[in-house]
Amino acid sequence: MNKTFLPVTLEECHARGWDAPDFVYVVGEAYVDHPSFGHAIISRVLEKAGYRVAMLCLPPWQDESAFKRFGRPRLGFLVSSGVIDSMVNHYTVAKKRRHDDAYAPGGKAGMRPDRAVIVYCNRIRQAYRDVPILIGGVEASLRRFSHYDYWDDRVRHSILVDSGATLLMYGMGETSIVECANWVADGMNPAELPRIRGICYMSRTADASCLQLPSHQEVTADRKKYCEAFIMQYDEQDPIRGKRMCQQQDKDRYLIQNQPSLPLSREALDAVYELPYTRTWHPMYDADGGVSALQEVEFSLASTRGCFGSCSFCAITFHQGRIIQSRSPESIVKEARLLTTLPNFKGYIHDVGGPTANFRKPACPNQMKVGACKQRQCLFPRPCKNLEVDHSEFMALLRQLRELPRVKKVFVRSGLRYDYIMADPHNASFLKEFCEHHVSGQLKVAPEHVCPYVLDKMGKPRRELYDAFCEKYAQVNGRLDKRQYLIPYLMSSHPGSDLNAAVELACYLRDIGFQPDQVQDFYPTPGTLSTCMFYTGLDPRTMKPVFVARSPEDKAMQRALMQFGNPRNHELVRKALRLAGREDLIGTGRECLVPPERESLREARRSTGKRDNPAHERKAIRHADKLPTKPRRHGNEEGGPGRGRARGRR
Repeated sequence: MNKTFLPVTLEECHARGWDAPDFVYVVGEAYVDHPSFGHAIISRVLEKAGYRVAMLCLPPWQDESAFKRFGRPRLGFLVSSGVIDSMVNHYTVAKKRRHDDAYAPGGKAGMRPDRAVIVYCNRIRQAYRDVPILIGGVEASLRRFSHYDYWDDRVRHSILVDSGATLLMYGMGETSIVECANWVADGMNPAELPRIRGICYMSRTADASCLQLPSHQEVTADRKKYCEAFIMQYDEQDPIRGKRMCQQQDKDRYLIQNQPSLPLSREALDAVYELPYTRTWHPMYDADGGVSALQEVEFSLASTRGCFGSCSFCAITFHQGRIIQSRSPESIVKEARLLTTLPNFKGYIHDVGGPTANFRKPACPNQMKVGACKQRQCLFPRPCKNLEVDHSEFMALLRQLRELPRVKKVFVRSGLRYDYIMADPHNASFLKEFCEHHVSGQLKVAPEHVCPYVLDKMGKPRRELYDAFCEKYAQVNGRLDKRQYLIPYLMSSHPGSDLNAAVELACYLRDIGFQPDQVQDFYPTPGTLSTCMFYTGLDPRTMKPVFVARSPEDKAMQRALMQFGNPRNHELVRKALRLAGREDLIGTGRECLVPPERESLREARRSTGKRDNPAHERKAIRHADKLPTKPRRHGNEEGGPGRGRARGRR
């Protein structure tokens, strides 16, 4: 195989001697042939398996003509919305349209449709009525069962029903895509489907060998049934002990989910990342300035998949699973050497990580034998006695990378689990070396909240452990004579968080002297435990009621409390404090969060440079609830863009 892009036109197919491609891959993002993009991996895996793949990225979807670019493919179409659910990509948590798209050329918004997988599949069906369609990626994977959709505020059918696709591949698809391609090439025998791991398909009859979930009709009508169905799906999301599941979608159609794909061995995962990627965007985007999403990952190294942290608001459990898969150090170092030869390399490796950077192996040996424990977590509420905590390979890998010629610095910007660090008896030596060589001035960690009953719903450790980590981090940096800061990721309006919890978090921020520039409001995306709580008002693990902040005003008050220092928020903060019975925090004393009305208006005038008159006072009040927030996008809960100023704990 040559390091060239796959065909994007029929003429390029003919130049390769193809009458037609085997598969046309329809993707809701720009063509970037880099292993951080799912379409690049899947297309290269199929190429290695001997299949001819043509790329149809960001096609105009208004009619079916764009989907006829290559004619009818020999075997079928592959469809994905890209690395982000199209609705998350398009809308903020306030359901306001985003103005740009990092995964489109030039950052141009609006180049893919809402619910891209469904729209693309419907257009393909208009173009070629009976062609096989295989769907995958995050959007398809997390919507495989009947699911609550935040944007419609209702329970939708499985995406297989709405899309009319032939098969759905969920999770990381390197194994299932080849098996499914072979199944299509061999004539699509329905009797073969139950043996293919990592797929869902529709059946006219229920499969008695499957675990039977509450039906779509039941989960739509009864929120307790929704919880029951979700927790069954959640518990069986394991490749070792998980059962096949069946959910009736309508009168005579049943969704069947096979067991998840088995974890890839190190050798298999290494082979995926050593395929001949061009490692850049297709040159057809040069005139638009390229694809900005590549800049975040161009000089980063993916080392792991999966996460046994199991945060309630994270979809990784439902997509990649709890069993860690990792590449060998040799493979990662080999890729790093390749990075140093690229023309834009400046000496800095920007990241070495994955969902959680400091997880390099399964939580315990039992996970590969009997699977991750059902209804138990590895780190919450405290580390399991069987958890094997070991940073030695991670640090040895980082040493190898920073010793490479032309490498000036190796950063780790994927999040670290601080509770895993604190469980390491050798954490002092780990932190010393890590802080000395691999922190870029700020270390981002995710306590997410400080209130105990909110942390319980999040699946996060207690505040006391975070405080202990802060102290240790400060001590290590003090001994190194480095001014390096901790940036805490914090979330407002998570299920369980009421005004009292929000006030407690605000007081904590006051005490540590930290004011976040941006606030993450909880975003109910498909496939998470927290979204189930948000929709039902119940914790599916216990069936006990959970408080949920639903109204825009309730959510705005919780955000404003996290940014109580902004004069524009003062009126809303005062309202929240009065509703919570905490008027003692309104005043000019040291313990107060906001000043009384008159003092607040003076501050607002000073911040805007307005003179003292009643019209300006009224304007300041009207602007009090316009919060300058920008939610981080769905994805890696421990990583992502920074959300606070570097003036917190050191």
